[in-house]
Amino acid sequence: MPNKAPTIVREIMSRDCYRVTGKTSVSTLAEGLSLHRLPGVPVVDDHDHLIGFISEQDVMGKVLESAYLNDEPPLVSDLMRHEVLSVAPTKSITDLAQEMLGNKPKVYPVVEQNRLVGIVTRRDVLNAILRMRHR
Repeated sequence: MPNKAPTIVREIMSRDCYRVTGKTSVSTLAEGLSLHRLPGVPVVDDHDHLIGFISEQDVMGKVLESAYLNDEPPLVSDLMRHEVLSVAPTKSITDLAQEMLGNKPKVYPVVEQNRLVGIVTRRDVLNAILRMRHR
């Protein structure tokens, strides 16, 4: 089965994904985004329930401002978006690709039974579509 091209999100998602809580400092978040080379990450509660999303764009101005003022940067909970586009692990990759066209997020949290089980990126989806095309 390794030669079979993936068709659903579960087959391409990153399971052990970087995530933060609302109590995470923005400076810790910024370091994590850089380390993991992600444009944004899911925000979860203590039980891994998805409660928000935060991106580089959401924090860039605050990090700059706190550096300029020599202040402590705010917490993720102060800047995160509460309305999050997420995806089920059973969703078709081609359907998700259609949704990702345009100004949609580059990273989608993958949620099953209200818990974060992974993330899927545009790059993951693009690579999967290329694999489908070559099969």
